[in-house]
Amino acid sequence: MGMKILHTVEFYSPSVGGAQEVIRRISEELVAKGSDVTVATSKLPERTQRVINGVKIEEFAISGNAVRGFREATPGESKRYQEFLVSGHFDVMMNYAAQQWATDLALPELERIPYRKVLAPCGLSGLYRPEYSSYFVQLLDAMKRYDHLIFHSNVYRDIEFARQHGITHYTVVPNGASEQEFTREDPTFRQRYGIPEDVPLLLTVGSHTGTKGHNLVMRAFRRANIKRACLIVAGNGIGGCYRRCRLDARLTNALSLGRKKVLLLDPPRRDVVAAYHAADLFVFGSEIECSPIVLFEAMAAKTTFVTTACGNAEEILAWSKGGVLLPAKINPDGSVSATATDMAKSIDYLLSHPEEREALSANAYKTWRERFTWEKIATEYERVYSQVLERRSS
Repeated sequence: MGMKILHTVEFYSPSVGGAQEVIRRISEELVAKGSDVTVATSKLPERTQRVINGVKIEEFAISGNAVRGFREATPGESKRYQEFLVSGHFDVMMNYAAQQWATDLALPELERIPYRKVLAPCGLSGLYRPEYSSYFVQLLDAMKRYDHLIFHSNVYRDIEFARQHGITHYTVVPNGASEQEFTREDPTFRQRYGIPEDVPLLLTVGSHTGTKGHNLVMRAFRRANIKRACLIVAGNGIGGCYRRCRLDARLTNALSLGRKKVLLLDPPRRDVVAAYHAADLFVFGSEIECSPIVLFEAMAAKTTFVTTACGNAEEILAWSKGGVLLPAKINPDGSVSATATDMAKSIDYLLSHPEEREALSANAYKTWRERFTWEKIATEYERVYSQVLERRSS
């Protein structure tokens, strides 16, 4: 029998990003399994539908978090959101990601919310930042009062934070990639973007936030010994980081006399998936993540990856045997750094050993099909929700 489920998340479709993808995929899969799913999220002017693929959307004109402060485009929105939570007729709520308004405004209302409550902290990116110290004292108390917690990793900082403070009521549910998307290939991608079939193609995917490592990837691409190659940087073109990436791309193209080419793209999703399939190598230079979905997507596309030790990338590599982990420096704020030299060496090695690259990608693809499709991941969420409800009735 289906459940009435509320998911809360800062942003949701048509917005694009890791949290959006997780909640969209889980919500749509649970609807397909017979549950009634509502997503409470930020109001977006470009969102024209209140039901997307069966998922109901409740919008609130709020931004910010408990540390930076909450901002309301409409006066009283925060109170309206909290009353929506308290008066809602749901079986279970899952707050996705701490340090953002949709979770932070729920925390003071936990005792008043009459249905089951689950939290997925999603990394705790501010854990080592002094301005968040009092916030995490309050969050720790709240984590103990949730009925259950969901973590994406056995080893990342959020689950270690829970363990250090004696919290045991949690389940590890990894991220994944879409079987529907990645089992269909588009063989025309290279032709459409002017990339010859005999030119090695590298890909990195991530918004231009300044922390996704695009510039590290481009520096490594310049240092790599490969003579002819193309690098695609696929991400939303926003802010100063995008301008810096454009300059870096022009520098790369000029220094290689056109033999190496960088394409900065903000393509439709179907072309991002096609790029994964067309690429010879996925290269990820991110500084901070929770559990990077892009690595699961590389697995699903049978594309070997090179990655920094961001989030639980090392754990994903252990699960998949699908790529190479770069030596890492851990910074005081918990972010990671890698060198362009190390990344360039890994790029050169994997491109010059196609049989090894093929074996790595085959390992990863097999593991993804067995464990990390969104259908299988959604089943894990469904199991957690069902168990929480069973404990309530017993």
